[in-house]
Amino acid sequence: MTLDPGARRAILDAVTALEGEAVGTLFGLVRHASVLGQEASVLDAMAEHYAALGLEPRRIPTVPERLRDHPGFSPPLISYEGRDNVAAIHAPRERKGRSLVLQGHVDVVPEGALEEWTTPPYEPALRGGRIYGRGAGDMKAGIVSYLMAFKALKLAGLQPAAEVQMQAVIEEECSGNGALATMLAMPKAEAVIIPEPGPGLPAIYAAEVGVIWAWVTVTGRPSHVRDMQAGVNAIEAAMAVAAAFKRYESEANRAEHVHPAYHGVNHPVNVNLGTVEGGEWNSSVASKARIGLRVGIMLGRTAREVKAEIEALVAEAAADERLRGAKVRLEFKGFMADPCRFDLDSDIAVLAQRSFAEVTGGALRHYPATGLTDGRFFTLYQDTPVACFGPDAQEIHGIDESVGVESLHAITRTIALTMAEWCGVERAA
Repeated sequence: MTLDPGARRAILDAVTALEGEAVGTLFGLVRHASVLGQEASVLDAMAEHYAALGLEPRRIPTVPERLRDHPGFSPPLISYEGRDNVAAIHAPRERKGRSLVLQGHVDVVPEGALEEWTTPPYEPALRGGRIYGRGAGDMKAGIVSYLMAFKALKLAGLQPAAEVQMQAVIEEECSGNGALATMLAMPKAEAVIIPEPGPGLPAIYAAEVGVIWAWVTVTGRPSHVRDMQAGVNAIEAAMAVAAAFKRYESEANRAEHVHPAYHGVNHPVNVNLGTVEGGEWNSSVASKARIGLRVGIMLGRTAREVKAEIEALVAEAAADERLRGAKVRLEFKGFMADPCRFDLDSDIAVLAQRSFAEVTGGALRHYPATGLTDGRFFTLYQDTPVACFGPDAQEIHGIDESVGVESLHAITRTIALTMAEWCGVERAA
């Protein structure tokens, strides 16, 4: 739907007028330490932001019993009580355009070594044109972009002439179950925008790997170190299992196993040893150790296939002579996610790329991601086109995570113009 030049200019001027508010809103969201299980306060804040836009917030619970048979479901890590997703719907007076979902996750990963941060991770700071803080880039800046884009239309005296959903979800960082529950609870839309950060430069997701979280617990046989040969060290046994996963990783990255969408990407399948727990005493042979692993899945494979390979790998490792006498238990909790490819020739992706070029003079690079997003749910299980692109974020999941202020505003302008043209506009109520 063609956008009137006057309306276009009014929307862009409104985004400019909201730049200070955008930064303040991001500061407010970053102050919520919304790691796994502690998302309640930021979800309340999102409900307030939706209400301030004139929308009625709706709480959407994540209920494993209702999702368990869905192919996109992942085994949960903790209870979902007290941390319901939040959504809202804008309804036009007269529908003229196409419906749209604006979706983002509010959860963040743990901050890591606090002493390594230049400023505390949940005390946002502006330095050198960048906003620092855990979650600033991944992906609270993207959420601010879609909030301000919608508000810019209203400030310009307009509103979308089609249904627009806003979704704030949990557990993008460990299962995606919040996005799955919310998608299934809401009406199917004609397109989705997810303003996830890319690889530290302007990009739109072309594909993403799948991910499995596997947990291996090894129970050995304790003994005093003077007789350590009589014991079985669970930590050493667990490291032998981890080494088997790294050999699997090397094989998965062989050229013949890499999908053409990832040609030219260095090491697209990553296996990460993310957590280690174990041992009881420095002078005792460790009796128990647990390792948590993140296993990437190449496009063209499925989580089901790789799960079977992990089961076989762990069984083979457990039969190793070095693990004789040890008990090995494998669990799957967290991600059980299939990879997917996004249609960058879809109308929404083409429009988003054109809007970005208009407001920045640059282009969104096509990005085959070695991580994953909630976009897979809409693509794989709803056949809804997704445009996944977001502000310039750096050091996500690392120390001194940050997002570029100008990039934040550029993505807001891009979403505002894309939404206005996709949905059409009418006079604001």
